[in-house]
Amino acid sequence: MTPPRRQPAPRRTAVLRREAVLAAVPVAVAALLGAAGPTAAGTPGASGAGDPYFPLSGNGGYHVRHYGLTLRYDTSSRHLDGSAVLAARATQDLSRFDLDLKGLKVTGVTVDGRPAAFRRDGQELVVTPRHALSADRDFVVAVAYDGTPKPVTDPDGSADGWIPTDDGAFVAGEPQGAMTWFPANAHPKDKSSYDFTITVPQGRTAVANGVLLGQHTAHGRTTFRWRETQPMAAYLATATVGKFKVEQYTTRDGLRVYNAVDPREASAAAPALKKLPSVLRWESRLFGPYPFRSAGAIVDHANVGYALETQTRPLYDSAPDISTLVHESAHQWFGDSVSLTAWKDIWLNEGFATYAEWLYAEQHGGDSAQKTFDALYARPAGNHLWAFPPGDPGSAENIFDTPVYARGAMTLQELRRTVGDDDFFRILRAWAAGHRGGHGTTAQFERLAERISGKPLDGLFHTWLFTKGKPNSA
Repeated sequence: MTPPRRQPAPRRTAVLRREAVLAAVPVAVAALLGAAGPTAAGTPGASGAGDPYFPLSGNGGYHVRHYGLTLRYDTSSRHLDGSAVLAARATQDLSRFDLDLKGLKVTGVTVDGRPAAFRRDGQELVVTPRHALSADRDFVVAVAYDGTPKPVTDPDGSADGWIPTDDGAFVAGEPQGAMTWFPANAHPKDKSSYDFTITVPQGRTAVANGVLLGQHTAHGRTTFRWRETQPMAAYLATATVGKFKVEQYTTRDGLRVYNAVDPREASAAAPALKKLPSVLRWESRLFGPYPFRSAGAIVDHANVGYALETQTRPLYDSAPDISTLVHESAHQWFGDSVSLTAWKDIWLNEGFATYAEWLYAEQHGGDSAQKTFDALYARPAGNHLWAFPPGDPGSAENIFDTPVYARGAMTLQELRRTVGDDDFFRILRAWAAGHRGGHGTTAQFERLAERISGKPLDGLFHTWLFTKGKPNSA
């Protein structure tokens, strides 16, 4: 992400129509419906993933392997009809489990094709299957829901989630907005593959992650089918809707590119978007192979104050400049492919993407990364840059603030200066390769840097990531 510019319902039981459920997911997932397995007494899954900054985000007791999302959105009434089918695996003997879902009316829940009891508790959808689920058992939960989705307000005051626009919706989920439009295990710890089937009024385009499988128009509506096969955190999913000018092509590297641009932003966006293939090739040389099958951009006319690295297809609220394009593209390695296990480690996303901007400038006729570092370091001790250490932002309110981005990037420049270019870029490539499709922590990055460089780096990381105030000059 680029920095911002800045009641419980009664318990009930219902049944989803099996035909609708099966239509929403691939055959491989649907085959899990009705799968028999041993039952166990079980205990409830946790209502959160244990993140201190967002205690209710994510859930315990299971892992979602795949989401099949079938959505129908009316841009006039702003009404959303949804069906979510989650193929999951229990990680404990599970008597009940939670899904993150804020707002929207749930009309039915099944587990393995059988009706399940459910109730609402704030942002939690609490599901009790007919029989407890044994640890390591695969199961499928299907949820039917509808309503008018609304964004959430984050601790820093910005909006995320399903954000209505004048011609559709700008759908940006970081850090907690996924729950505004589909039921999810919505923490970066839990990554899954996705299928999207999105129906919108004819003349509108619905853009999601991964590869476009097809689209068809009938009776005044167009349905778009998208698939992302690589693991993806829920906050990186999108289903942005609008009037878009679409450009599709395949790069010389075989990458399928899909750009959707609001006509009002097309002229201003063209210079940066034209450079997207070369930016991705440049980043691939520095960071290792591009981690996904597709790429592109969604450029909306939304004025929400930020861009977001939605997986494979970053989302921009207006025409991006080249620095913003480089930043969000770098996140495909750092943040999307290699994801967080806790939001306090956000510098691993934002510090790395900001440093990619510095490197691009350095290698394309701009200031060197050291000169950018020096200009920042010249700021006085009372400057907001030194308000808190990037490795320990302190609260959810701070995770998208200047120290995370700029001082996070300064940490990388100090590392580069200390270990030398050869080892530094080996570290970046090894980090992206070793954690591809998975997760990484600050402690793991520190150990990797020490192993590759052969140097003790505790002092460097302590000073630049965890020391309050302005660090002493090296």
